[in-house]
Amino acid sequence: VQMVVPGGGSVQAGGSLQLSCQTSIFTYNNICVAWFRQAQGKEREWVAILDTAGGAGYADSVKGRFSISKDAAKSTLYLQMNSLKVEDTAMYYCAADFGVWQCRPEASVFKYWGHGTQVTVSS
Repeated sequence: VQMVVPGGGSVQAGGSLQLSCQTSIFTYNNICVAWFRQAQGKEREWVAILDTAGGAGYADSVKGRFSISKDAAKSTLYLQMNSLKVEDTAMYYCAADFGVWQCRPEASVFKYWGHGTQVTVSS
């Protein structure tokens, strides 16, 4: 399974940024995809998750600001990030797996990971 993440970016607080992850995961059944992030000196944390039925979930810290979506025809997973805050600064990772019966926001669920992409939000 391929997981390719183009570059992130830098933005001022209050701005928006969209991350994308090119992945072949959508050719499989019972998929579970997610975005995680890791800020410097902190543990990796879950940000958003999307199950095979299209159900989405978000961490409280990003709820109402971030949106996870997919375009299977383009083999791409997205994370739209609005109203960005300085504390959103982190390395962001896309994650995926297939044949998943319980799509949970836990790193151990995911076998396939994209390389991290840096998002920097300045004040």
